[in-house]
Amino acid sequence: MCGRYTLTVDGDDLEARFDARLSDSGFEPRYNMAPGQELPVITNEEPEAFRRLEWGLIPSWADDDSGGLINARAESVDEKPSFREAYERRRCLVPADGFYEWVETDGGEGIGDSRSSSDPRSDGGKRPYRVTFEDERVFAMAGLWERWEPDATQTGLDSFGGGLEGGTETGPLETFTIVTTEPNDLVADLHHRMAVILDPDDEQRWLSGEAGRELLEPRAAEGMTAYPVSTAVNDPATDEPSLVDPVETA
Repeated sequence: MCGRYTLTVDGDDLEARFDARLSDSGFEPRYNMAPGQELPVITNEEPEAFRRLEWGLIPSWADDDSGGLINARAESVDEKPSFREAYERRRCLVPADGFYEWVETDGGEGIGDSRSSSDPRSDGGKRPYRVTFEDERVFAMAGLWERWEPDATQTGLDSFGGGLEGGTETGPLETFTIVTTEPNDLVADLHHRMAVILDPDDEQRWLSGEAGRELLEPRAAEGMTAYPVSTAVNDPATDEPSLVDPVETA
């Protein structure tokens, strides 16, 4: 799965990489992007600009705005009711320059170290790793997005969820999910799934709908690296540059 990721470049570099403008001047590098947060994506509806959508897709037909889906399996993304319509009509690019995976530290080998469970930085027997390209390049993960609107008869929904105040609709909730696939040789030592990393030449083909599931294959491991990081990343409220620094393991 993909449950946390990073985007550590500045706004100018991000705009240049995707030839898209940021809609606000408040963009800052991020070191621990987490579900439930509003994060920058590029949608097929407005491919020349970044929009902030909440990570955790809510299908348009859902009864309420709870239980957002952070990942969609590539193998069934065109069949599952939660994703089928978004796959056909609402695709997005999710910019990143790395993502985190957690590995059990009790027993077994992985990524070239023994990772003893006595390591004081281990949290609950798991060690976080950051997966990135060796040159720290920015890439696009394949995503889907949705727009959910509360039923006009609903009451009592909170405004964060796009609910109602005094029976008046406050607006739709726009959310996204990241498509995952089988892991490549590097990520397989960490997890049984990985985010779909699109080739730059395929980004617009994915976004426009010109291409489909044939793009949702594992990215080759060549040029990629994975290294252990501090368990401080476990807390989604922590977002600081030190999170991407490599740490020693026992």
